[in-house]
Amino acid sequence: MFDDLDTDRRPLVLIWEVTQACGLACRHCRADAKPARHPDELSTAEGKRLLDDAAAFGEGQLVVLSGGDPLARDDLLELVSYGDDRGLRMTITPSGTRSLTPDRVEALADAGVRRMALSLDGATRERHDRFRGEESFESTLEAAEAASEAGLPLQVNTTVCAETVAELPAIRDRVRDLGAVLWSVFFLVPVGRGRILDPIPPERAEDVMEWLHGVAEAEPFGVKTTEAPFYRRVGLQADGDQSAIRRRGGITAGCGFAFVSHTGEAYPSGFLPESAGNVRDRSIVDLYRNTDLFESLRDPDRLKGKCGACEFRQVCGGSRSRAFAATGDPLESDPLCPYVPEGYDGALPATLGGGPSESSGAPDAAD
Repeated sequence: MFDDLDTDRRPLVLIWEVTQACGLACRHCRADAKPARHPDELSTAEGKRLLDDAAAFGEGQLVVLSGGDPLARDDLLELVSYGDDRGLRMTITPSGTRSLTPDRVEALADAGVRRMALSLDGATRERHDRFRGEESFESTLEAAEAASEAGLPLQVNTTVCAETVAELPAIRDRVRDLGAVLWSVFFLVPVGRGRILDPIPPERAEDVMEWLHGVAEAEPFGVKTTEAPFYRRVGLQADGDQSAIRRRGGITAGCGFAFVSHTGEAYPSGFLPESAGNVRDRSIVDLYRNTDLFESLRDPDRLKGKCGACEFRQVCGGSRSRAFAATGDPLESDPLCPYVPEGYDGALPATLGGGPSESSGAPDAAD
């Protein structure tokens, strides 16, 4: 998937946080979203200029419109249509609120949205709505059905933390039943409101990675992890394919991935809120290709600690966002990964919370 992508030149994924406004109050929200829109959001004209710049990355650049809730912008369909006309692959991650009606889903598809991602953090109404802080479970399922009827491919996003990890097998079943094409499993980074939640311990994260590889082999949908690139290391170790260690891996913050905030700040990731500059002043192409922050994140030899010493640094590289959340330095070691390279005797990263160690193990080995 990534073999032909030169991540020094372009990201696989460019996320534009079109607004921070949202009617939900999810406890894990990176954006710490509010009901009202920010007065300094990129305007329609500025947003179109950003999309023009994004098209300069090359044909078929993937753009994800996120939030907050993108539906809070009344120019959303205009922006989607404009991006589609510019040859961008426009996708969207709306909030599962009552505003996401079948008519709006159909309108998004007609405007040029190529894929819609919905969040599911519990397999039942009670568990999902408790985590989300509002009633959104039924609206999410209705939107998923509407996407299917509109011929719009569906991605399901799930947050993994101490509160949700035991739900993963049941959520997997929901993902299958919804006919999703991809399950994106996000391992908590404590930013925004997510600081109040407990991540899972590193040893359990390793077990979940192994379980997810089994899911990927058994299910009709794809599986990817977000902010857990050592998923690739776990897969290589399971396969025994040592020849792949030095291949370029998937995407990580700043390396195949870029994020533009609602006010135009260019971040390596929404979970790594350190700005390389603002798209009102420089094009996103220039900021991605030619700033020290982004360039440093694309050089695995600049990594520190055990990530810098790891033989899997080319294919993994660790979560730069979690390293930043833990230490303030995005080049430090990822505290979620339990792997220690052979012969490494340097400092080990402190874990971030993690809940009781007796809960270790796969979500449910029987499933």
